[in-house]
Amino acid sequence: MRRDAFVEWEQRFGRGGTGVLGRLHAAAARRERIGADDLHDIAEEVRRPVAALAGAAGYYADFAGAHGIRHVRVCVGTSCFVSAGDHTIPLAEAALGVEPGSTSADGSVSLAGAYCLGFCYASPAALDGHVPIAGPELGDRLLSADHPVVPAIPYRVTSRRAVTLAGLTGAEDSWQVWPQVVAGGSPAAIRAEVSIAGLRGRGGAEFPVAQKWEAARGAEPRFVVANGDEGDPGSFCDRLLLEGDPHRVLEGLAIAGFAVGANRGVVFVRSEYPAAVGRMRAAVAAARAAGHLGTDVHGSSFDFDVEVVEGAGSYVAGEETALLHALQGFRGNVRPRPPYPTEYGLAGRPTAVNNVETLAAVPWVLRHGGAAYAQLGNPVETGTKLVCLSQRFRRPGVYEVEFGVPLRYIVETLGGGLKPGYTLRALQVGGPLGGFLSPDDLDIPLLAEVLAGAGVALGHGSLVAIDDRITARELLRHVWSFAAAESCGACTPCRVGTRRGMELATRFPTDSEQVLSQQEELFEVMSAGSLCAFGRGVPAAVRSLLRVYRDELLPGEH
Repeated sequence: MRRDAFVEWEQRFGRGGTGVLGRLHAAAARRERIGADDLHDIAEEVRRPVAALAGAAGYYADFAGAHGIRHVRVCVGTSCFVSAGDHTIPLAEAALGVEPGSTSADGSVSLAGAYCLGFCYASPAALDGHVPIAGPELGDRLLSADHPVVPAIPYRVTSRRAVTLAGLTGAEDSWQVWPQVVAGGSPAAIRAEVSIAGLRGRGGAEFPVAQKWEAARGAEPRFVVANGDEGDPGSFCDRLLLEGDPHRVLEGLAIAGFAVGANRGVVFVRSEYPAAVGRMRAAVAAARAAGHLGTDVHGSSFDFDVEVVEGAGSYVAGEETALLHALQGFRGNVRPRPPYPTEYGLAGRPTAVNNVETLAAVPWVLRHGGAAYAQLGNPVETGTKLVCLSQRFRRPGVYEVEFGVPLRYIVETLGGGLKPGYTLRALQVGGPLGGFLSPDDLDIPLLAEVLAGAGVALGHGSLVAIDDRITARELLRHVWSFAAAESCGACTPCRVGTRRGMELATRFPTDSEQVLSQQEELFEVMSAGSLCAFGRGVPAAVRSLLRVYRDELLPGEH
């Protein structure tokens, strides 16, 4: 069955990312827009109806808008919003002379917004083609012929042991564990070691990794997928790993493949991280050349190979069922569960989807033992977590901390508080769907269960500082705008509810009591009826915002 898995993959997706998304990317690069002829040709190649290809081409942000010879994407994510307000797009419009979603009169420049580009530590930011631009005076930088070099992501290990960042800090080399695994390891023993470690998913769901791997051991062939679609505005730790230590991610994916009994792995990387796409593909080629990937790896009877697929601009594609749809060239809509991806995933086969940060911790667990990992962190939530601090902090960047440390330690000791001239008004935890805490809530420990009790979700571990210059109404509209723009549209409660939320947000603080009543009814519908965590998460995030900013949004109550 191992060879069958290879054949099935090649037939459906092609080698080198030449599946449906790869073909659509190539068509978009050739012309200003993907045309009917492009869709017809691709449909013939992949043996699908043209309508199916038209659905994908019209769904993803990378294909829906116009593209010029010079394509500029401007970040409108939360950190950029805090650092520049709603001025980033107008600044780019004025500088480039083109409106978002269109091309200049001579066809040389096109402009689009993007909800996060992974430069939250140096916002505001934009991508000029594949060249990043970040920092103040964004309009002037777009006009400059020579863009200043954007600083690399700052990172620091503050846990007792460097785990996820062990490769970046020079504590360990990659591919040290993998030869031993294929030479004499057993899938059951690997799953047992990961279970002892208590390793849970780091993408937000916190699902036990060993349990997911065990559940994916159904009928062959099986797949493992690295979810590199880090879309939460405010989070950039996956970009750090994908660009700075791609081999550690690949080694973790290979170990996952062995533990699951999968012979194929896929790394799905969001298109907003073009450097990460290139470095992951180079790492895969180097790993093949070194004998870490391919047939009969390191003289064993185990075959394992990896493809890197570039996303096309969709936040919800980070949800595992939507991601699997995207990998197969469909619209990135979520799918009702059950069946779960571990039963019915990529190509209808059992599939284990793990976040990049999760996989980067796996080699350390096997090298040092699950018990050593379990000694880090908290008995309830073991190990370490990468947290991202945004541009407003004195010391922004990625920090590896142990679970259980107080948020105040992260914000004030590691981050150094806010930069001079700014006062912390709120802390956004876990991205737009995570929620907001007030400065009085910072003694809460970094534990998912405790944070959930405070009304927020840890999510991907981003911490965006909201200063007192941002008004409650501006922030509320920003959250609802993000929700409306990124809803996949698969279910009515989320598709319609996010638009209705935008309408209600414009009425604050006028008729606030009536708005609150109508909004609460909306929350109940979205929470109960939405298909995935996106639609169910928006109400909780907005409720936390209303709690923190109640004095501004409901001025008559105090």
